[in-house]
Amino acid sequence: MARWTLCRRSVLLHLSGSESRLALRFSSSSLQRGRQALVESSGSVKPFSEIPGQWKNGVVNLYNFWKLDGFRNIHRVMVRNFNAFGPIYREKIGYYESVNIINPEDAAVLFKAEGHYPKRLNVEAWTAYRDYRNRKYGVLLKNGEDWRSNRVILNKEVISPKMLDYFVPLLDEVGQDFMARLHQKIKRNGGEKWTADLSQELFKYALESVSSVLYGKRLGLMMDYADPEAQHFIDCITLMFKTTSPMLYIPPAVLRRIGAKVWRDHVEAWDGIFQHADSCIQNIYRQLQDENRSTKKYPGVMARLLLLDKLSIEDIKASVTELMAGGVDTTSITLQWTLYELARHPSLQEELRAEVAAARAESEGNLLHMLKRIPLLRGALKETLRLHPVAISLQRYTAEDIVIQNYHIPAGTLVQLGLYAMGRDPRVFTRPEQYQPSRWLRTETHYFRSLGFGFGPRQCLGRRIAESEMLIFLIHMLENFRVEKMRHVEAKSTFELILVPDKPIMLTLKPLHAAS
Repeated sequence: MARWTLCRRSVLLHLSGSESRLALRFSSSSLQRGRQALVESSGSVKPFSEIPGQWKNGVVNLYNFWKLDGFRNIHRVMVRNFNAFGPIYREKIGYYESVNIINPEDAAVLFKAEGHYPKRLNVEAWTAYRDYRNRKYGVLLKNGEDWRSNRVILNKEVISPKMLDYFVPLLDEVGQDFMARLHQKIKRNGGEKWTADLSQELFKYALESVSSVLYGKRLGLMMDYADPEAQHFIDCITLMFKTTSPMLYIPPAVLRRIGAKVWRDHVEAWDGIFQHADSCIQNIYRQLQDENRSTKKYPGVMARLLLLDKLSIEDIKASVTELMAGGVDTTSITLQWTLYELARHPSLQEELRAEVAAARAESEGNLLHMLKRIPLLRGALKETLRLHPVAISLQRYTAEDIVIQNYHIPAGTLVQLGLYAMGRDPRVFTRPEQYQPSRWLRTETHYFRSLGFGFGPRQCLGRRIAESEMLIFLIHMLENFRVEKMRHVEAKSTFELILVPDKPIMLTLKPLHAAS
């Protein structure tokens, strides 16, 4: 997920281990200085200092950013800046400095030169907790060779396409239970329809799904009564996200020194989350020691990693916990936006329903086969992530000198691709304000335009789980309900770690057999 921080040390202070040596090799050596001079002396390439933008007075820029309510409207500020400065601009807000780009072709230059150890912004609140408790960083927060060695192992167990054989049945089970839950709510409401803000229900669905896949354990969130242990876990997740947001702007170290409540709550939340992981590990060990256990059921990602015995228990716990934490709000909010768009476009909803019905018939009910026969529904998911991306930007620290828009960008520079801005740019997408899933079926180029899950070796590790989880949910939803919204009520986005609706989205669900 993209994260925005205003007070950062220099790039080299963020680098560690092999990546520190890489940065020193690229940015401090006489060879690099010679390369930079050669690039800037070329008549066709302009120097870094000539990139347009507001980067000469970070303090003044921080004040202006605050006046614009930029903390909640970062995505709109980026759009305004691209309109003012063009497809590339440089900015400095406080101590936070970056180069921002918008064109897909420029994104290709950035990501194709990201090096062996791609580095992006970290969530400082999360790393501060781990440093405070002396806990391991997971793969989301690691860098350098440590990141790479862990990621290679995790890729095989989490993002490999062959793992869908194991993930899909678990996700389908949760999806069916969720539909039964919705039908029960409608029955209690009179049997014809139910109107509600589905955000909390979708959060529970996402948490139940990701827990089932990662921990091999259901939390029981599809029942009316929540187990106290599961409810405590939910409360910790909610508190963790709530307390992360303020620490995007105020260094966690400062809040820790003054004993701020937000820091204490953040620590308490993460303690609860890791306690849940410890409990899951203990349950997994008990299951593995049970000689009479069934070997047919997939035990979950964590159990597989423990059996593989290629990562330490602490490494496994850290990475799986980060996957869980990062994969709940992102999928639930994306599903909320997708349902909102389907409710706004009834004819599209019917077209998708027909596609799902045809895929069900052709696949004879095999959900794995169905997932390969729903291109328009996949397009709808891409279209949602274009208009309502979870992250407002993708970032990389450049591992080598590159040239973008005829400007020299030296190694070690933070470069951000504005996902929200690119998704709404008419130079990139025809009629970008319209929700058109069919645009992803056309033969026109999609080159570096669908980046909702990132790109390259540092793309979202949970991508395979998230895509399957959301598609399975939408299949079941289309097969069970017609989704409607209140007329003349439109939702916009606001920045709260990720882009979320600025107001509750009230949706009406009507069972298909009762819908008029």
